[in-house]
Amino acid sequence: MRELDELKALGDPGKAAEMAAYHKAPREYLGVAVPVIDALARSWRAGLDVPGRVDLARRLWDSDLHEARIAAAKLLTQARIRPDDAAWDLIAGWVPQFDGWAIADHAMKAGERRLLARPERLDEVEAWLDHPGFWVRRAALVGTLPWTHIRNPKPQDLERRERVLSWLDRLADDREWFVQKAIGWWLRELSKHDPGRVRDWLAAHGARLKPFARREAGRWLPENRGGTGQDRPGGDQLP
Repeated sequence: MRELDELKALGDPGKAAEMAAYHKAPREYLGVAVPVIDALARSWRAGLDVPGRVDLARRLWDSDLHEARIAAAKLLTQARIRPDDAAWDLIAGWVPQFDGWAIADHAMKAGERRLLARPERLDEVEAWLDHPGFWVRRAALVGTLPWTHIRNPKPQDLERRERVLSWLDRLADDREWFVQKAIGWWLRELSKHDPGRVRDWLAAHGARLKPFARREAGRWLPENRGGTGQDRPGGDQLP
């Protein structure tokens, strides 16, 4: 595949070894930086229609190369894809294969655009909360982060925000670190625009969270601002 050859030509064995040690997921790493992957994906995307982009994304993902999977996600990270059913189906099909935060978060950056375009897909995402794989449960929260960022939400946006807050309630007793981290991340982001709602949620459910997730959730509340903390590992704040 020409696109894979382009990626491989940019590889750095030294960086690849560092990435393999850092990410730990058992796959091949090339040592290509994310901004370089992004530039390549943009150039490929420019010459393809939607079916072509979906097909290329599928083939890149199926190669199981770390950088190729990120490139697959980048190909589909657009606000407007019409029609987008095939793109959403492909992204949703990737979710059960997640085995690390980096690829998962790039894929869900593509997924969140498709959720914003068709919010009724939240019905499908809600089923992920009961999946035995914690990366799938986590993806339900990461993919819905855009509803924490709306500065002037409409009534339907508030309904969807409340729906996801009910998902946090459902997952609050989940002891998996990455799920707890995602709950804290979701609440922290919401606190930038609706601190009162985050205070209310924490008052009702915060005691069920692990202490680090509770601290993360409240870190940007006005009364707590000024604290420091590391966002990684956990997939927060992708480059």
